[in-house]
Amino acid sequence: MSDYGHDLVFGSFVTPSNDDPDRTVGVAVLSEQIGLDLVTFQDHPYQPAFLDTWTLLSFVAARTNRVHLAANVTNLPLRPPAVLARSVASLDLLSGGRVGLGLGAGAFWDAIEAMGGRRLTPGQGVRALEEAIEVIRQLWDTETRGGVRVDGEFHRVVGAKRGPAPAHAVPIWLGAYKPRMLQLTGRRADGWLPSLGYLQPGDLAKGNAIIDDAAQQAGRAPHDVRRLLNISGEFSAVGRGQLNGPAEQWARELTELALGEGVSTFILASDDPDDLRRFAGEVAPAVRELVAAERERAAAPERTPTPDRAAEPGLAAEPELAAEPAPVAAAPVRASRASVTGGAFAVVPTPDDGVRRSDQQVWDESVRPTGPMPDPDRTYTPHEQATGAHLVQIHDGLRAELAQIHDLIEQVAAGEIDAGTARSHINTMTMRQNRWTLGVYCESYCRIVTTHHTIEDQSLFPRLRARDPRLGPVVDRLEQEHHVIHDVLEGVDRALVAYVGSPDGLTELRAAVDLLTDALLSHLSYEERELVEPLARLGIA
Repeated sequence: MSDYGHDLVFGSFVTPSNDDPDRTVGVAVLSEQIGLDLVTFQDHPYQPAFLDTWTLLSFVAARTNRVHLAANVTNLPLRPPAVLARSVASLDLLSGGRVGLGLGAGAFWDAIEAMGGRRLTPGQGVRALEEAIEVIRQLWDTETRGGVRVDGEFHRVVGAKRGPAPAHAVPIWLGAYKPRMLQLTGRRADGWLPSLGYLQPGDLAKGNAIIDDAAQQAGRAPHDVRRLLNISGEFSAVGRGQLNGPAEQWARELTELALGEGVSTFILASDDPDDLRRFAGEVAPAVRELVAAERERAAAPERTPTPDRAAEPGLAAEPELAAEPAPVAAAPVRASRASVTGGAFAVVPTPDDGVRRSDQQVWDESVRPTGPMPDPDRTYTPHEQATGAHLVQIHDGLRAELAQIHDLIEQVAAGEIDAGTARSHINTMTMRQNRWTLGVYCESYCRIVTTHHTIEDQSLFPRLRARDPRLGPVVDRLEQEHHVIHDVLEGVDRALVAYVGSPDGLTELRAAVDLLTDALLSHLSYEERELVEPLARLGIA
């Protein structure tokens, strides 16, 4: 098994078709709106049916705010590396550090030659690519004095001035399959970017081994090279093969690729908005949770039972704990506001500020049960405290997403989304663009909340109840509130339908989201108040 420990990234691989440019851009913008991290386009400058990739990347960068962008992969024989380096750095500066550089040695040589490019043998292509990487990195290196000088067999730069420097350390990913390209990836690149459809069984493991060995020989660590993967498939009710089945099957298979083959970036080749929404809203969160849970389980130190601990009421002996299935927990979404140093318990639950947006109340907060008081003399290890901090991290992500929903509603109400934006999406949905944007975001968010609650109900809460029966009333109440929040989410869904069909629907939607905000923020604060310390005390990941 190979898990290089990288954070997980999910992206789209969009066809740069020029027959409907607005739709092409719309699919890219949709990728950001539904929560994907990366948008990529293939680069075939000789293909007249495609938009120019670097022009398209620049246009999409101006239409987005968060998502990262890259060619998948840049056709180096038709992109002189010195000019390419300045193009990449310029777009990175203009976009606020959101550009990656995928590079390929070249293929389809007849078409490349027809466009004025030089035909190269496979060996020449590898040497030309390595020279190009040197040119690009030198041009970005503005800290070194003097001009750029590369006297290569294929690329020659004699004293060009350095710069501009990109806004961030732009990663270079190589589309590689053969041993010489894989060795170059290990020596010089920041990532390996093959396509699953071009690989045979065992190729990922073989490629990883070549890259790892080349990296170590070059004085680098294997984890210096991110493993990315272009994937394609079909969502269906019944599994029919690899990445052909329900979202749950996709999540399992991608988790196996992440933990077993070291893949940390999954890029879905699809122009179908529904497939991208399912990938972002259902598959990606589940993979993150499964991988985080396995990494947590693998990192947890082996516990040795003590007489005092084994004698606590409701706690099973340590051999039984070791036999329990590993819990599923969501991956961190942002840096925790809590301390995880050893000693006194220092994870601070998020307080409920008491602000309520809605006149409606979905429960009586005054009758919420409380758990046992913590032992003031007990100390906690950093690992124990990290579990409570992890729960706060998950909740912070939900809070941030909720704030973005409110922001979207206000943008729609203020008419800040113009007709041009609407046109870019008209062929992907049947409603006006601003309503579609908000609807997709809310639907995705509702799925994330529901998934988080299901994980708690099926994995976390039973473990808490079993290890300390005194927490039973608290866990029961939290489960009841999950059902209430589910009903509130259903109300948001009904309000979305009304919003699409009625010009007055925005009022109902605002009211539904206000009620969701009141319920969810109150619930998250209550859960943190009651559970962050027991999670540490009971050693539950």
